[in-house]
Amino acid sequence: MRNKKFKRYCKSLQLNDDPNLIAEYKKVHSMGNVWKEVEEGMHEVGIIDMEIYLSGTTLFMIMDTQEDFNHEKAMTKLGSLRRQAEWETFVSKFQKSSSDSSAKEKWHLLERIYELDQNKNYSAENGYLKELDIQ
Repeated sequence: MRNKKFKRYCKSLQLNDDPNLIAEYKKVHSMGNVWKEVEEGMHEVGIIDMEIYLSGTTLFMIMDTQEDFNHEKAMTKLGSLRRQAEWETFVSKFQKSSSDSSAKEKWHLLERIYELDQNKNYSAENGYLKELDIQ
């Protein structure tokens, strides 16, 4: 068995309180609908996996990254990649944000306040180092 280390970031974002827009936002993010270049860009900057959950008008993102991931640098680079700015403008109509806001400006890092078996403190900005046992 070997260990796989990665960083986890959790973020939130507010959607506009409009059931039709929220339904459309869910459709835009359903399997196969996110633009290929956007997903390729996420992998390019070191994002291993991403999940987004919805509760009312609040989105909650879990983003797992490479162990050496630098959030500030990666989000800046991601914003400069092909079609990323266009995607952010496109999805801004659903979000409580301006159309020229970057993903970095819209998604707010969340502070972890509890973890089962936590043995070290981390800041939201630096990510939470996680370790998986892989067989």
